[in-house]
Amino acid sequence: MAQGEGPLAGIKVVEFAGLGPAPFCGMLLSDLGADVIRIDRQDGEYKPWEVITRGRKSVALNLKQAEAVDVALRLIDSADMLLEGFRPGVMERLGLGPDVVLSRRPALVYGRMTGWGQTGSRAKEAGHDINYIAAAGALHGIGPAEKPVIPLNLVGDFGGGALYLAFGVLAALIQARSTGKGQVVDCAMLDGAASLMAMIYGRLSGGIWQDRRSSNTIDGAAHWYNTYECADGKWFAVGAFEKKFYDNLVAAMGFPDPENFDTQQDRARWPELRARFAEQFKTRTQAEWTEILGRTETCSSPILSMEEAVAAPENVERNLFSTLEGVLHVSPAPRFSASPDLQPGRISMVGEEQDAHLAAWGFSEGEIAGLHDRDVLKPL
Repeated sequence: MAQGEGPLAGIKVVEFAGLGPAPFCGMLLSDLGADVIRIDRQDGEYKPWEVITRGRKSVALNLKQAEAVDVALRLIDSADMLLEGFRPGVMERLGLGPDVVLSRRPALVYGRMTGWGQTGSRAKEAGHDINYIAAAGALHGIGPAEKPVIPLNLVGDFGGGALYLAFGVLAALIQARSTGKGQVVDCAMLDGAASLMAMIYGRLSGGIWQDRRSSNTIDGAAHWYNTYECADGKWFAVGAFEKKFYDNLVAAMGFPDPENFDTQQDRARWPELRARFAEQFKTRTQAEWTEILGRTETCSSPILSMEEAVAAPENVERNLFSTLEGVLHVSPAPRFSASPDLQPGRISMVGEEQDAHLAAWGFSEGEIAGLHDRDVLKPL
């Protein structure tokens, strides 16, 4: 993507290199046109397949050096946002905490990404996605009755973490631009995962959600909202929630007794009808069911592998995937009418072209040469 394209063009972000949700947030911002400069460790490893680091400029510093911290502060002085994903207290110990930074740059939005939040009894405790979604009640609700199923790291790291951080820093930026006052955005994966569960918690409070797996409409209990194995070992997803789609589905599946399926919402019959659906799906291959169920609206879909998804016609039509320098990327999302051709940015090596990046952010040629002379920057 060319510099200056996208709805976030002109927004400058300093990102401190980390793992998981904070880099994913940086990717989202850079995908939409923000100018993101990432402060990498000098011994940081270049991973050409780590697509969540795409689209950034890299400057490699040893932040244990006071002069390297001064470089970071100079960059932050001209930024709109800062992103960091360290444990509480790390940035303060480096001399880059909110008190220091906001005193120099009052309009800055200071985005902080953690698992448990900046405060609370577990704030400094180690953890990962699975731990945060477990504490939020989300993991308990996902999977069959026998055991919870791990939803990759989509619910905590990326859904409850990166997306909420991106939403939070952009909301704070709007306020900063109208008031001149920045602030700290304390984004915790615990908070975000619980927020994603808002509808479910509301239904639990209303007495229409049972607090156990595979007991509700959308958690695997209903035969009309489930997954089924086909004759070839591949799988099909069924989401015939509304009656008209359910009726279409039952008719298309070719049951000899379709009238026996009329009681869609009779929970007492769901186990029996799930078994009937499972038996019927095993009579044909996934391709056969795709052709049969695609003749009418049934809200059903073949479950594609990741490799199959790359080649699926609906995804090709949307240009959902692309390859850049031999690495498979998912295209930026969402889509914008004013900048319809947003493309993934390159994955930079640690410290790649850092002299040019520093110059673009206001450092003079002499200053950059001096930083090299004093080993503040990674030699390339």
